Amino acid sequence: MEEENKIPEDKKTRGRNRSHRRKLMYNKWIVKNIPFYFFISAIAIVYIANGHYADKTMRQINTTEKNLKEMEYEFKTVKQEVIFRSKESELAKAVEPLGLKPLVVPPLRIVDTLEEK
Repeated sequence: MEEENKIPEDKKTRGRNRSHRRKLMYNKWIVKNIPFYFFISAIAIVYIANGHYADKTMRQINTTEKNLKEMEYEFKTVKQEVIFRSKESELAKAVEPLGLKPLVVPPLRIVDTLEEK
């Protein structure tokens, strides 16, 4: 029985040589494809960087929109205040302490008589 279980030495070494060749071929294949791995890695880095850039840009856009809305509200408030203060009644109240009063009589028109000749 021992003789039946014995595998000749040349068959054992042939199996080892095959596995050694396969490992060697696999290692050669890996080494051969290193530029491709670098290319894939570079694409992944660019993809991640692009995602970060997009997030940063969106945050800036949101901040700018918020500031724009605040400025619009401030503009509308100031414009409303200017319109209110430019009313004739409000102007009269504002200049009354200076001794100015609104005209009751319409203004006179002055005509230059020399130009008519």
